[in-house]
Amino acid sequence: MKLSRRVSWFLLAFGVWSWFIWITFVKNLWNDGSGLAFDDAGDPTAYFWVHLLLAVTSFVLGTVIGGLGLRGVRSARRDTGHSS
Repeated sequence: MKLSRRVSWFLLAFGVWSWFIWITFVKNLWNDGSGLAFDDAGDPTAYFWVHLLLAVTSFVLGTVIGGLGLRGVRSARRDTGHSS
């Protein structure tokens, strides 16, 4: 399967965006002072674990999707004669 240049760049941008957004989210989750992520004893709550699982899943998907985009961009450059 061959990806268009536009789709390849979109997938690469999505992968980068996913990492940026979820790193910020995990930092905020870890520093949560509202009582949602950690109980009064400082132990993680179900809210913390569910959102951490969402973040890890998004890191994996962002990496895979971004990797596909990077491969598509590199392939498109080779096909047009540009060096990578």
